[in-house]
Amino acid sequence: MRPPVSRSAFFMPLASLLGLLAAPPVQAWPVDLAVNLEAGKERFHKLTVVDWVEVEDPSIATAEIFQESKELMLTGVKPGRTLLLLYAEGKFAVWRLAVGAPGQPVEIEPVAGPLAAARKACPGLKATEGAERSLTAEVKDARCREALRAVLKTDAYLARELDLTFELALLQEQLTTLTPALKALGLKASYRGAGLLLEGTTTPEGHRQALWELFRQSVGRVPLEDRVEVKRPAPPDAGTPPPTP
Repeated sequence: MRPPVSRSAFFMPLASLLGLLAAPPVQAWPVDLAVNLEAGKERFHKLTVVDWVEVEDPSIATAEIFQESKELMLTGVKPGRTLLLLYAEGKFAVWRLAVGAPGQPVEIEPVAGPLAAARKACPGLKATEGAERSLTAEVKDARCREALRAVLKTDAYLARELDLTFELALLQEQLTTLTPALKALGLKASYRGAGLLLEGTTTPEGHRQALWELFRQSVGRVPLEDRVEVKRPAPPDAGTPPPTP
């Protein structure tokens, strides 16, 4: 049963989560969607399907799923920015949650400096802002990749507004940086054709941590095939019940 909605809350229908993940279905910087919240108020989103969600910093915002109505309730806790990980049917998305003070608009992060640095590091980079914003670049070295990461962490662009082309060697290098963290979770990633294959066995917590790592440590997108076997720990043994008198 859904809790009462405060007067400050409002309902906003969205396309299904799978629609957001349609192409391509592996996430890296930047986010898929940016949502502005106000501290102390709720905001509802309608999703067709979602298995679970996780907020990076719940001291800034919280998220709760109501499976019966397929609604996602986001609540601003205090001013700041955090990320929301959403997972459904082997695919995941990441949203940015920006929380403003009561009655105050959310401040936009400056992008002029990072974008100027990215233009120098990535020859041929094309970027437009405003209503029809887009960013196109060929990523040929680590310097360009890290400059782009700084841009994509700001509010400047969403995932659907990017067109990045990577050198194969640079993708391999990016995968190498992910390997130790994934190995510690019992997982491994490898390129399978044009996509990334994630496989192994881990706990639900390990699976979520792996998805966060894929997002935080990567720039650019390739299709993800999630073959991770998630094993939940066995419930504690309550012992043998006493015989019925």
